[in-house]
Amino acid sequence: MRGARGDDDRVVDLSDDFAVLPEQTSDDTDHGWGERPSGNNDDWLLAERPPHWG
Repeated sequence: MRGARGDDDRVVDLSDDFAVLPEQTSDDTDHGWGERPSGNNDDWLLAERPPHWG
């Protein structure tokens, strides 16, 4: 019977090439929310900001 192997004997790959989670999920996009991409609306957002953000 072989001896039990501990965690110290196990090889673990810690390289940065392994992606656990995607950078962006589908519900993080306009399409994921059922909206059409609206382009750049920075001017509208700045005009509509609340006064206390001034």
